[in-house]
Amino acid sequence: MGIKRIMQVGELYDRNTTYPTPIAWRTWAIAAVAGAGAFMAMLDSTVANLAIESIRVDLGSTLSAVQWVATGYLCALAVSLPAAGWMGTRYGYGRVWAASLFFFVVTSALCALAPGPLTLITARLLQGLAGGVMVPAGQAVIGSTVAKQQLGRIMGVLGLVVALGPAIGPAVGGVLLESFSWRWLFWINVPFGIIALIAAHHLVPGGAMNTDRVMNFKALMRIGIGLPLLLYGATEIGGAGFTWITGGIVLIGAVLVTIFVAESLKSRNPLIDLRLFHRKSFTSATTTTALTGANMYGGLLLVPLYLQLVLGQSVAETGVMLLVMGLGSALVLPIAGALTDRHGAGIVSFTGAVLLLVSTVPFLAPSMLSDPILVIALAIRGMGLALAQMPAMTAAYTAVFAKEMGDASTIVNIAQRVGGAVGAVSVVIILQQVSTSAMADGHIWAVGLLVIISLFTLASAASFSHRPKSQLTHRG
Repeated sequence: MGIKRIMQVGELYDRNTTYPTPIAWRTWAIAAVAGAGAFMAMLDSTVANLAIESIRVDLGSTLSAVQWVATGYLCALAVSLPAAGWMGTRYGYGRVWAASLFFFVVTSALCALAPGPLTLITARLLQGLAGGVMVPAGQAVIGSTVAKQQLGRIMGVLGLVVALGPAIGPAVGGVLLESFSWRWLFWINVPFGIIALIAAHHLVPGGAMNTDRVMNFKALMRIGIGLPLLLYGATEIGGAGFTWITGGIVLIGAVLVTIFVAESLKSRNPLIDLRLFHRKSFTSATTTTALTGANMYGGLLLVPLYLQLVLGQSVAETGVMLLVMGLGSALVLPIAGALTDRHGAGIVSFTGAVLLLVSTVPFLAPSMLSDPILVIALAIRGMGLALAQMPAMTAAYTAVFAKEMGDASTIVNIAQRVGGAVGAVSVVIILQQVSTSAMADGHIWAVGLLVIISLFTLASAASFSHRPKSQLTHRG
């Protein structure tokens, strides 16, 4: 009887165990080509931060204006995300991905050729619109091409590669700025984008088209116009003070965003289903994602200025220091997934928030930041960002039904990028409001803002818990 029982258990284990199947080279090639676009988009989300001061001096502009080279890109990424799902369904994700990559290459060239701050910011906005469509379209191409039992390995490797974009962006920027000029930060996209397009011609499938899919253009226009107006007005008020014009811009933006939210909550066919926020676990996880986005992009704007203007480092030295922080994130990212599955998203995200707080506090005392302490603090900060953000995104996805995954993905990505834009704008407001005669003091106050954001992240991460994947994959 004992032997028979063992055999029955063995048969049951065999029937319920999925053995990994080999991944063909063509599948890896499709994932690599489609992932190249996401890598470039994420690289460009950070590569310009290091050049803010160089662009300001070269174009004779102000920090409050030039920071939109970074912030405008993030806003455009967020604004174009809602349209990505409709475009992919309507025209095929492969075709949309290729078109957005082509547009990304063209706008990168326009950024490199920009004669002034206004044209550069405009080109960056267009580049961000292309990137916001390119990233989810590329993910959809991979998801529709790769077998489910292979998707985990593909996305794991691809996620690490995409995470390296923000990681190596500052280092690449430092080398290019040291040897050439800030314009080469954008020229570098052109040859790589062309190579990806050529490789994709006979490799990436165009995808199915659904001509019956209807776009809610009114909703798209409201969020597409309202959100940038709201952020722009807030930035101008923070930098130059309140005027009737900036106050009106904020009011118009707030009204448009409010109407979008109200109609999305009551519409039967909303552009984005915001009713997901009725679920506490989804709201907490998405809020944590937004806060980590604010911490990351606010820090990516502040830290280069802090290192150069407060600690007196060169551009090349700053690039190396930021590379340490980025590699900390990229190396911990695969580990964060395993820890989340084993211990739950809440505790892992909370631990990451603790690391963010601990690693940010030392920057309040620049005289204590020796090189070894600086390297350790930046590496821990990078690890904290990875441990706080990825599990929060996982918790948000596991809080929804399978059929709601598209809306959840869109909301989480928008939250992350809008949070990043708000973080960057807030840092600029603080730097603009503090007297320039005490430059270091302004940066210390901005560090204090990051400390406060980290405390809010701690509270938000503590309020949600991880649910097993089976609760998602077997629902609805």
